[in-house]
Amino acid sequence: MRNERLSTAETRRAYLPVSAPATPVQQWLLAAICLSTLFFALITPPFQAPDENQHYMKALLLAEGRVFTQTRGTMIGAELPRAAVDLHGADFATDVPATLRRFDPDMLAKAWAADDARPGTDFADFPNVASYAPSLYAPGAVGLMLGDAAGLPRLGSFYTGRIVNALAGLGLLTLALSLLPFGRSAMLATALLPMFSYQTGSLSPDAVINGMGFLGLALALRIAFMGVTPARSIGLLAAAPLLALAKGVYLPLMAAGLTRPEMRRDLRPWLLVAAMAVGAIAFIAWMKMSGGSQALYHIASRKTGEHAMTAPLADQLGVILADPVAYVRILCSSVVDRAPVYALQIVGRFGWNAILLPLAAYPLAALMIGAGVLSGSGVQIGIGQRLWWIAVAAGSALLIETAMYLTGTPLGADYIQGTQGRYFLPILPLLLLAIMPETAVRGARPIFAGAALLLLAVAMASAFDSFWVHGFVTADGMPPFDRLSDALLLPSPRW
Repeated sequence: MRNERLSTAETRRAYLPVSAPATPVQQWLLAAICLSTLFFALITPPFQAPDENQHYMKALLLAEGRVFTQTRGTMIGAELPRAAVDLHGADFATDVPATLRRFDPDMLAKAWAADDARPGTDFADFPNVASYAPSLYAPGAVGLMLGDAAGLPRLGSFYTGRIVNALAGLGLLTLALSLLPFGRSAMLATALLPMFSYQTGSLSPDAVINGMGFLGLALALRIAFMGVTPARSIGLLAAAPLLALAKGVYLPLMAAGLTRPEMRRDLRPWLLVAAMAVGAIAFIAWMKMSGGSQALYHIASRKTGEHAMTAPLADQLGVILADPVAYVRILCSSVVDRAPVYALQIVGRFGWNAILLPLAAYPLAALMIGAGVLSGSGVQIGIGQRLWWIAVAAGSALLIETAMYLTGTPLGADYIQGTQGRYFLPILPLLLLAIMPETAVRGARPIFAGAALLLLAVAMASAFDSFWVHGFVTADGMPPFDRLSDALLLPSPRW
């Protein structure tokens, strides 16, 4: 975004009809995000994004014209074509021993030709995503339908679903960038993290979740700083329920646009509050329509390694209410304990969190983000507004942690289970905007672009090497440091 020095008050009074257009460098960086996303969509083996096997089944359910899942004994899922179920269960299983694993093109050829030998249907179990809204899976379902209409085998339809899902996520990112009234480098810096491209290039609903998070934030800030128009009002009221259905914990991001009314007829705060209320109603309505029941599932404790069942939400909420101070201690200790893992994951940790980039890539990511922040917003923002944005970002992060404690952690545990760094991607642009200076620091913009392109190149090479050349070990944990030179320069499977 061009460096337009406008104060917050001047911006609001002027109600600028358009924001500054993207610079050529920003357009090239967006193109790099698109290329890396499609690269990951094509070279990542099937079901090698977290929970992609379950997301595939959920999208397939929607592609067949159904929305709601069924309960069969202890399983929650749906009756689906056996050829699709076996694509995961037989061809690309994720439940594998913690030994070196390397994919081979022959595996793809075998799966491509396997459909005819798998007639009929089978019951697919996908409890983790059973209650997710269908809007999250609409792009992937469209892709699966297009693949089937083209006569492709299940594997071909799977990749078609990935690509359409990726295009939807990239479309939302592009729209959000065009609507963001200032500080475009903050959102670009987040999207340039390899984890964004990796997840967007899968059948994960993260493509829609991250895209809607960015779009909701951009619309809220556009209305706050550029005024209310019919088109913006309609867009905000349409985006709010879609954001809430994507993940309810991100709906408060729209509160970033709340400001003190400058006059009695200032409709901006009321419009934002109304939009968030519409989003909350949509979320509650979907939970009621889908049965309102929580799907419990087994997890391996990150502290003991033992298998346990997640807690019923009401019971876990009772634990929090019985001793809120104890929960605050749990919250703080979990965040401190997991902060290094979050930092690694939000930059890039591929497969099912098994593949680390070379350790030198993570300082490179920090350099890229720092240079993006120092590229300047072009708008003078007051300290009060910045503190409010930090509060909104922190509150959203605490909601994520609390949601995981309520729905993804054993009853009464003294830790929070299941939170991953990628969950904070929709929050990061707002946090970066809160610390972004008005004017660019000299040299920041070329460093930003150069570091971003190098980081994406390293990430793409690491993913290709880890999946198809040297292999990787399916294990979660911090990396070993017995050979620091290898750790700095090679992806983790080669240590």
